[in-house]
Amino acid sequence: MYLDLSTGGRVSIQLYPEIAPNHVERIKTLTQQGFYDGVIFHRVIEGFMAQTGDPTGTGTGGSDLPDVAAEFNKFPHLRGSLSMARAQDPNSANSQFFIVFYPRFSLDNSYTNLGRVFAGMEYVDIIPRGEPPVAPARILQASLKTQNKPEPNYAAAAQPAERAISVDDLNAPISN
Repeated sequence: MYLDLSTGGRVSIQLYPEIAPNHVERIKTLTQQGFYDGVIFHRVIEGFMAQTGDPTGTGTGGSDLPDVAAEFNKFPHLRGSLSMARAQDPNSANSQFFIVFYPRFSLDNSYTNLGRVFAGMEYVDIIPRGEPPVAPARILQASLKTQNKPEPNYAAAAQPAERAISVDDLNAPISN
């Protein structure tokens, strides 16, 4: 799986269907649907993790698909681990996931670990912190290797969008 981030590069993630088959299938399904494209990192805690996957950007949203039952496993939460976020109910994972900045063994057997970053962690490390961050980073494009999607133009994506011209702008008095 690839995450092309607004922080300037591609993050390559190895998914582990052998330890979390249902969670991996959910991530792959949503990725193929374009669900994650444009979604912000809404919860980023220094020394802990960067969380994304909520289309509302509030931390309370998810996909229209049903929640996924927990698939807790023995794979440790190391630096770069990809794990599913959930509510208090262990069987409430849906679309949100997080990437761990540093080992967090307290998450083991409590959150479903389903993959690990193997390249591009430097783009995760510079995601702005906050809950939510003042200027959040976003996933420009999420894709699977089999989709063969080219990387986006990161420089163009980093530029603020031009403001659309409104009717009020057209009717405003001309000033020198």
